[in-house]
Amino acid sequence: MPILRVKEIREMSSEERVKKLNEFRTELLRLKTMIKAGGSVENPARIKELRKTIARILTIEKEQKLGLKPAKGEKKEK
Repeated sequence: MPILRVKEIREMSSEERVKKLNEFRTELLRLKTMIKAGGSVENPARIKELRKTIARILTIEKEQKLGLKPAKGEKKEK
């Protein structure tokens, strides 16, 4: 299950997206550090979820910055 859905990300303001992006990057860094230190992570799938959510946020931010339409298969905003 994704941390944030595409629809939720699109509804956020640019500042909110940047704030969430920083939170997710910090959490991802913390989890990776725990693994490197030899510890175990409670939910290893969380790393994959975080990486995908970060990519979604960056993609939507770039789309809106360039004024592009949503990707194929997504509903258009009215």
